[in-house]
Amino acid sequence: MTISVIQGLPRWTLAVPPLAFIVLLVTWGRDLNTVLLILVCLGLGAAVIAAVHHAEVVAHRVGEPYGTLILALAVTIIEVALIVTLMASGGEKAASLARDTVFAAVMITCNGILGLAVVVGSLRHRVQEFRVQASYSALTVMTALVTLSLVLPTFTTSAPGPRFSSAQLAFAGVTSLVMYGVFVFVQTIRHRDYFLPVRSDGDVDDDEDHHAAAPSGRTALLSLGLLFVCLIAVVGLAKTVSPKLESAVESAGAPLAVVGVVIALLVLLPETVAAVRAALRNRLQTSVNLALGSALASIGLTIPAIAVASIWLSGPLVLGLDGKEMVLFALTVVTALLTLATGRATLLQGAVHLAVFSAFLFLAVSP
Repeated sequence: MTISVIQGLPRWTLAVPPLAFIVLLVTWGRDLNTVLLILVCLGLGAAVIAAVHHAEVVAHRVGEPYGTLILALAVTIIEVALIVTLMASGGEKAASLARDTVFAAVMITCNGILGLAVVVGSLRHRVQEFRVQASYSALTVMTALVTLSLVLPTFTTSAPGPRFSSAQLAFAGVTSLVMYGVFVFVQTIRHRDYFLPVRSDGDVDDDEDHHAAAPSGRTALLSLGLLFVCLIAVVGLAKTVSPKLESAVESAGAPLAVVGVVIALLVLLPETVAAVRAALRNRLQTSVNLALGSALASIGLTIPAIAVASIWLSGPLVLGLDGKEMVLFALTVVTALLTLATGRATLLQGAVHLAVFSAFLFLAVSP
């Protein structure tokens, strides 16, 4: 490997992905003792940090909004693979895993990531600006997708319980995929300027990091490959610790839905760190793109994938939200509408989102 290939990439970012993958191979399918559990946790944390770095390298090369889209798609594809794997091996206990994980991803992105980015950015820059057109477009699609995929199953009568019939599930899957595809087209081609960061003078900033030279194409490709290695390691290591997690949840008397929440938290760690770092650089539009884009990718790709996987999955598939979760979703939508209405965000708005997120976490543990 020549020096030009690794120019701009610190050595630790080259070493962490293969090391994390080796940890995954060594611990896969094994009953973790204390030493292995610590090793898995260290590998998981290091892989998350390296994934964020490589995602930012790729984003710098391709520019916005493609960079955030790449990270959101990569994370969601791996998340879908994890959900299907756990559902295939979990039987009846995993019937609601897809619902719990997707809904947790929506609450984490729309309240946790967005709220944390606004709070951190506001503490440094007081008031941050973003483009209303982009934010409202993403929020509109997200609201429709959640309602059609996770709310309606509770009220349909073709299948017992909060479930879709086969035809309804197929319709929801196709609709989700089409709506997400249209959103990506609008974000990257038709109205790409809507999703670009805003400069302090209010104009569109088409240069993500104008103070630094963009990495070479070979460096960006290397980072893209290492990003996928990191994400595979993150999801694989998360699955490795999931038995310990399930045991801890059962011992604590908490509902199994907590497992879906923890899975979503682990998988979305790279996007959380990337969104916070963007907000610290006064680029809240990038943080909003990451938060809402991740929510859209999670629903728009997970539901079609689960619809296809349900052909081979033997257990039931529970998608409908209960009353408590519907209230939290409605509150999230209203809060996001008010936050995104003016194109300017302050500390107070971020604190409200974090309060809603805290309520979601508390009620997940103590329903």
